[in-house]
Amino acid sequence: MDLEVSPALTIPASELGWRFSRSSGPGGQHVNTSDSRVELSWNVAGSAALSDGQRLRLTSRLGQRLIDGVITVSASERRSQLRNREIALAKLSALVAGALAPDAARRRATKPTRASNRRRLAAKEQRAATKQQRRRPPAE
Repeated sequence: MDLEVSPALTIPASELGWRFSRSSGPGGQHVNTSDSRVELSWNVAGSAALSDGQRLRLTSRLGQRLIDGVITVSASERRSQLRNREIALAKLSALVAGALAPDAARRRATKPTRASNRRRLAAKEQRAATKQQRRRPPAE
């Protein structure tokens, strides 16, 4: 089952590595006998599905999570191995899609307009006057 990350990128099932182990958490006695925890790994450095630009972007953005060019996600939220497989696929897809997304446009800092500055100062004066009137009158 291939993993479609975006219309431009589909990871073939042959490049995905699965590992299963016993999971902690809910499941009662069942949890002690079944391998419901899922680890999904994908070799980013050696993937044929990526272009050179995509590979470079992924390695730079996911550098902290990569171990020898391999990214690994795990899922043990559910009692069923099948559900955990689906969750792991969704996690990997979201991670890769987020790393491949283009940078957001940088915000250009602007100066407030003269009118907005006047309005702000007038509101401050009004507020100060309101608080001034709340004070106890001076004892003369």
